[in-house]
Amino acid sequence: MSLIQPHILARSEWQCLHIENPPEWGRTIVRVPHPSRPDKARRLGYRAKQGFVIFRVRIRRGGRKRPVAKGCTYGKPKSHGVNQLKPVRNLQAIAEGRLGKRLGGLRVLNSYWVAQDASFKYYEVILVDTFHKAIRRDAKVNWICNAVHKHRELRGKTSANRKSRGLGKGHRYTQTIGGSRRAAWLRRSRLGLRRKR
Repeated sequence: MSLIQPHILARSEWQCLHIENPPEWGRTIVRVPHPSRPDKARRLGYRAKQGFVIFRVRIRRGGRKRPVAKGCTYGKPKSHGVNQLKPVRNLQAIAEGRLGKRLGGLRVLNSYWVAQDASFKYYEVILVDTFHKAIRRDAKVNWICNAVHKHRELRGKTSANRKSRGLGKGHRYTQTIGGSRRAAWLRRSRLGLRRKR
């Protein structure tokens, strides 16, 4: 497969989806009957059974403006920027967070990219109904029913959030050993002096 072929495939998929259902793609959040990428959804934990739900989310691309009135930041020149600021979390994590706030009764399991155009990116988010008997009785899935997993998408626990936090395994992720960049910096920079005896 050539380097350009995946982009052609993605573009053709986007055009097909857009032609099939144009009104739905204009909405910010919409429930879809089945995943657009079944293979990807299954790799991320989706199963075609009761209790699993798929929602498509639209997120505007590009930077984020600083939310200040009339561009007045009231600070040092270092913090005067308003327009060309980049979001701290990636767009996929923002999409998960928005959907988690909208649908508080469901748990966010994972998400994946579907399509994009000049203005928006589209993600499909896998959600789980933790009060459904089919989920609570499934030993492979019912871990998400524990109260500790409430709003995991808002606390940086999903895969997209962990990616934006720089967490992972292997030599590429040594800058976040200990939980975060700050924790790693503190551990390496702390000066330990022995007590005088």
